[in-house]
Amino acid sequence: MTEQVQAQNRASTVPGLGERAHRAATTVADPLRADSAIAQRFASDDERFESFGRAIDAIRREAEASVGDADLRHVKRLRRLSRGLEVTGRAAIHFSFEPLGFGAGVIALWLHKQLEATEIGHTALHGAYDKLPGVGRFHSKRFRWRTPIDEESWRYGHNVRHHGATNVAGHDADIHFGPVRLTHETPWRPAHRFQLLYALLMLFPNFGFVMNLHFTGLADVYEGNGRGGMDFLPDRSRKTIAEAHWKALRKYAPYYAYEYALWPALAGPFWWKVMLGNYLSEVLRDLYSAATIFCGHVGEEAASFPEGTKARKRGRWYAMQAAATYNFRVGRLRSVLCGGLDLQIEHHLFNRLPPHRLREIAPKVERACRDHGVPYRSESWGKTLLGALAHIQALSKPDGVSPGTAETAVTA
Repeated sequence: MTEQVQAQNRASTVPGLGERAHRAATTVADPLRADSAIAQRFASDDERFESFGRAIDAIRREAEASVGDADLRHVKRLRRLSRGLEVTGRAAIHFSFEPLGFGAGVIALWLHKQLEATEIGHTALHGAYDKLPGVGRFHSKRFRWRTPIDEESWRYGHNVRHHGATNVAGHDADIHFGPVRLTHETPWRPAHRFQLLYALLMLFPNFGFVMNLHFTGLADVYEGNGRGGMDFLPDRSRKTIAEAHWKALRKYAPYYAYEYALWPALAGPFWWKVMLGNYLSEVLRDLYSAATIFCGHVGEEAASFPEGTKARKRGRWYAMQAAATYNFRVGRLRSVLCGGLDLQIEHHLFNRLPPHRLREIAPKVERACRDHGVPYRSESWGKTLLGALAHIQALSKPDGVSPGTAETAVTA
């Protein structure tokens, strides 16, 4: 099945997005193939990937050598800012009796939750500060995430499974979330017909809650992974299912009690106002986070790989990471609120670097990719998000081909 034929099978998309998705699909073949001008500079693809690996390793050595006490001071300053925003937001929600004060409180509380979820929490759980003296609570094994997501489950599902083999079926569990398939490697089911609607109305506004279901394995219990098995649970024994529920509840219970029981109770007869403000701040964080994360690996041009795909050498693995990934362009403030995930390519090549270090090395990474014919995609956030939604809608239709048969699903 050629790439062009597969593109025609995917062409039915949401209004205004179909042509973009179709054009993208018809221009992508082997995602690791360089154009002729670049290919001629190397004796073989193996030499090209070895050179690329050396270039990325050189950037890594320089960047890691620069990480030190200043990075730890930076995240501690962010934590102080985050706590200040929380106090300000909760006070404004609690004491305001007019829309402007209430709205300002919701925004401040959202900013607190956004910083905790991304620039602070996501970075710490990746182990960015683990080797620094005095790391304390910011060590990945001791960090307590201010989100409704279990830390232990997330570290395994995200750091090991997702980052270890991005968009590789059978290893990366993030190629689907419940009834939403994100690559052709997840077989189509009738439930997928409504996946764009589900993503916009259920998944995005409840992103933290759904992610905890996913990583703890509760989604395996109630949904399955669409490939005839489970993503995280080894079996369906009573003990295994009970452990999955415990992992999810040990985070859900205290988190939601804090948000929807403690603070509303302190407001007395105005409990409903505090509960509403807390809920709105949760939704804002979840919408912003989902819009950030879904832009990273979802789209017609993002490479996906069939089960069993493995990179033979490090340089090829680096290239696979870049080929499966998108960047998007935003200003510095929005990049901080994204936790640096607007630089998803750099994050996947150097997932233990703090976000502000990723921002420093991005021009070098882009140059290395361009010089070696490795995909480096960077569009506006809006264009990237529209492409991701177009892809989700395209995948709501039956493929007409078996997963893994497209030219983009190459073995490495």
